[in-house]
Amino acid sequence: MHRHSYKGRKFGRERDQRRALLKGLATSLVEHGKIETTLPKAKELVRYIEKVITKAKIGDLHNRRQVIAALSTQAAAFKLVDEIAPQLTGRSSGHVRVTRTRLRVGDGTQMATIGFVDELKAATEEETK
Repeated sequence: MHRHSYKGRKFGRERDQRRALLKGLATSLVEHGKIETTLPKAKELVRYIEKVITKAKIGDLHNRRQVIAALSTQAAAFKLVDEIAPQLTGRSSGHVRVTRTRLRVGDGTQMATIGFVDELKAATEEETK
């Protein structure tokens, strides 16, 4: 069996479980700004979150609804569209960075942190009003 032109990693999960995993990782990334996970999951999350950020930067009603569908919570979607995406307008792609960190103690797998490339400023109450 060949692996040519098979895109994406399967993670030993079925399709709905993979989608839920990526939704959860993307939501955590938006909420916390930086997360630690395994290297293959981080690399797959880059493919997923870059498309979501591009839609959030457009920010019209249709793209806003797609961002809500792509993340687990509406609060995370609103934070991405209203707070994070306007700070990333100077960049056309490459919004997140994956950095290898350590080997996990239990099974020795490579861990990585994934976070936004640009420093994100927390929106104060005065700016939101």
